[in-house]
Amino acid sequence: MREIALHLLDIAENSVAAQSHNICIAIYENLQSDLLSVSVTDDGRGMSEQTAKQVLDPFYTTRTTRKVGLGIPLLKLAAEMSDGGLSLVTELGKGTKVEATFRHSHIDRMPLGDISMTFLTLLISYPHIHWVFIYQVTDKNGQSNEFTLDDVELKAVLGDTSMTEPSILKFVRGMLEEGIEPLALQTVN
Repeated sequence: MREIALHLLDIAENSVAAQSHNICIAIYENLQSDLLSVSVTDDGRGMSEQTAKQVLDPFYTTRTTRKVGLGIPLLKLAAEMSDGGLSLVTELGKGTKVEATFRHSHIDRMPLGDISMTFLTLLISYPHIHWVFIYQVTDKNGQSNEFTLDDVELKAVLGDTSMTEPSILKFVRGMLEEGIEPLALQTVN
C-alpha cells in the first residue's frame, strides 16, 4: 500500500470483521511538533496477547482467502522507516486500537492519500457501523483546526434512505471534502 489512507481502510475493515459496532478513525497532523498520528479504535472482539503478537508477523493472518497478512506489518515498517512506530492495544472481548506515528516531514513518509474517499467508502460499505472520523491539523504556530464526523446525526436524518442513493452520496462526499480539504491544504503551505 502506497498511502496511509489505504492502511486505515484495511485496518477498519479488520475492525468490521472483528464484529465492531463502533469504530473511530483519527488523523492528527501536527506541523509544530512534526508528527503525523493515525489510529483506528474499535469495540470489536479484541485479541488475545498471543494473537496481538502474531498480528505483527506478515506471515500470519486469520483470513482464509490468503496465507499472509501484510496490512499491519507493512504499516509498522512504513512508520518505523519515517522515525515513527506502531502500537497495538487490545483486550479480548473489549476491542482494539492500532496507532501509527510518523515524522511528518520525513522524506520516506508515505502520503496520507485521499482520506475523504476512504471515509466515504467505509460509510457506505458498512452502514450498520457507528463511524466517527476525526481529522485535526495543527499548524507551525500551534493553531489547531478539526473536522469531525459522527455519523449518528447523518443516519438519523436519512432514516431508511440509503447512502448509496446518488444525491445522498454526492451530498455526503461534498460534506467530507468540504471539511477535510481546507485542513489538508494547511499541511502543504
